[in-house]
Amino acid sequence: MLLLLKDGDNKMKKLIGLLVICFAFSLSAVAQHGGHQGGGGRPEVGGGRQNIPKHGPARVNNPHPAEENRHFNDREGHPNAPHVHGGREWVGHDTGRGDAHYHLDHPWEHGRFTGGFGRSHIWRLGGGGPGRFWFGGFYFSVAPYDVGFCDGWFWDSDDIVIYDDPDHLGWYLAYNVRLGTYVHVMYLGR
Repeated sequence: MLLLLKDGDNKMKKLIGLLVICFAFSLSAVAQHGGHQGGGGRPEVGGGRQNIPKHGPARVNNPHPAEENRHFNDREGHPNAPHVHGGREWVGHDTGRGDAHYHLDHPWEHGRFTGGFGRSHIWRLGGGGPGRFWFGGFYFSVAPYDVGFCDGWFWDSDDIVIYDDPDHLGWYLAYNVRLGTYVHVMYLGR
């Protein structure tokens, strides 16, 4: 410090200015971290691996009627897509077995997915798009009704988790770890 004062106030001003800039960038990075919503802790929807559901949704006993152009943004800041609150509540999985959007004449016509289900099996998407995507040598397609709910997915890099769908025969649920949203998917084989 004494050496800086001997060399003049100009060097001290430059050092302080550099420290202020570094501090400002640090605050900016902290403010952007994780997409937290509200009073600290973890975000309610998405936000990475800490919010991956332990298990898929429960079977629907009192179905909600299927609606065209349904909205899923149940709270401010939540996506307008089926999503999971805090790794527990599956928002949007409430139409039950009678939902015509997910009826298949030949459930599991390509076989059943055997790669592993739930939070202990996180898969990195390898490419494609809603019509056909893959990971780990397994191929899937998104249900036509759900295509609009995965428009923000990164098909070559997002992590997903696969769950059984207890209500819609022949379908699985693909949960996007980054976004906290999910869609119905059909297994196409290896």
